[in-house]
Amino acid sequence: MFIDGNVAEASDGGRFDVLNPATGEVIASVADGTVADAISAVDAASRAAAPWAATPPRARAEILRRAFELMTERAEELARLISLENGKAMPDARGEVAYAAEFFRWYSEEAVRGAGSLTTAPSGANRILVQYQPVGVCVLVTPWNFPAAMATRKIGPALAAGCTMLLKPASDTPLTALAMAELLHEAGVPAGVVNVLPARRSGAVVSAMLHDPRVRKLSFTGSTEVGRLLLREAADQVVNTSMELGGNAPFVVFADADLDAAVEGAMVAKMRNAGEACTAANRFYVEAPVAEEFSRRLAERMSNLVVGPGTEETTQVGPLVNLEAVDKVDSLVRGAVSGGAKAIIGGERPDRAGFFYDPTVLVNVQPEAPILREEIFGPVAPIVVFDGEDDAVRLANDTEYGLVAYVYTGDLARGLRVSERIESGMIGLNRGLVSDPAAPFGGVKQSGLGREGGHEGMLDYLEAKYVAVSW
Repeated sequence: MFIDGNVAEASDGGRFDVLNPATGEVIASVADGTVADAISAVDAASRAAAPWAATPPRARAEILRRAFELMTERAEELARLISLENGKAMPDARGEVAYAAEFFRWYSEEAVRGAGSLTTAPSGANRILVQYQPVGVCVLVTPWNFPAAMATRKIGPALAAGCTMLLKPASDTPLTALAMAELLHEAGVPAGVVNVLPARRSGAVVSAMLHDPRVRKLSFTGSTEVGRLLLREAADQVVNTSMELGGNAPFVVFADADLDAAVEGAMVAKMRNAGEACTAANRFYVEAPVAEEFSRRLAERMSNLVVGPGTEETTQVGPLVNLEAVDKVDSLVRGAVSGGAKAIIGGERPDRAGFFYDPTVLVNVQPEAPILREEIFGPVAPIVVFDGEDDAVRLANDTEYGLVAYVYTGDLARGLRVSERIESGMIGLNRGLVSDPAAPFGGVKQSGLGREGGHEGMLDYLEAKYVAVSW
């Protein structure tokens, strides 16, 4: 663990193993945090809160800038660590490190641009002075699929806003978070401002922190199911919450789209991190006149991908994170096939060690198939044929989720019209990638609350204070 500026063991001496998904072998063991450790971390963050909030914005900005520089200098080392514990191919791991570092650079720039306003009350009786102050001690809970980026996307704005924090990383990928803690310490983050607490006992540890009255903020990235539980926990102390939850992204291809561009976009939207992303294209809706040709081209591209251990330079698709992930993907594919779908490539686990699943393209998928209702989180593209704009919008909106959607069309007016009608927090219009530290990332419906990134991301760590004043 990393608490109050120091590496520490769990209070009861407990540890747990971290596995390499490519082999299933143990690569390290880390401290297994307890409830007592969680409260110790809250103690440290609480002690550091007032001094860090009083630190000049420029000083906070310089620390964040130094963190960006250190991440950039150590990009290859961090990418290899991510690949070892997460399994992703090295090109994806390098891309994640570059993306993650950008949050430190962006928020080093935002730290000195704090919001505030002064207006006159409509009655003329007084002035309305609004200033923004740090929300306080934050609990940050991150997933395993982007262990660096999901951490910096929360740490960056929290530091810029003047908050202290406790980061609870996913148990599958704690090593990257611990490396980030030491990097931030080297960059000049004072002791107690950033604390990292790996723990297998996630529910008990996070619950203990959320019920401590000194904790005033929860930022969680993960499944909608766990998000619902944490919202209930946060309600007991009325903790300010931000939630980036599950997705079920539709990828809509109209007949007038540039098919070459659509296939390229599909490869990015579907296959980045082997499909293990909340922004991954989960459902492909292709207009009837081009459905067969698009399916053929996508299958050809996916069949040529090199599957292997993420740390090998030739690998393009690494293993999934664990055996449970493989079992889920396999179950969804088998269910779709038994319901009438056909796998034109893939559709099974390869006969090799590790947690792998073959890149798969399914056609003739029934609209009611479970694979279209759940996050696949794997290298599987189910394709459904549609007829007309209204049909496309209806199918795209037929989900409880609303994180991101992708639309390909040669008609800009149609693209913007459909983007307005689709119920989603983000739209990739003729683009297979939407994530950007300078843009507000988040969803609607059951895909979450609040936004990360952009100017909006720092506002999530600030509270507005209104002062009525006359002079």
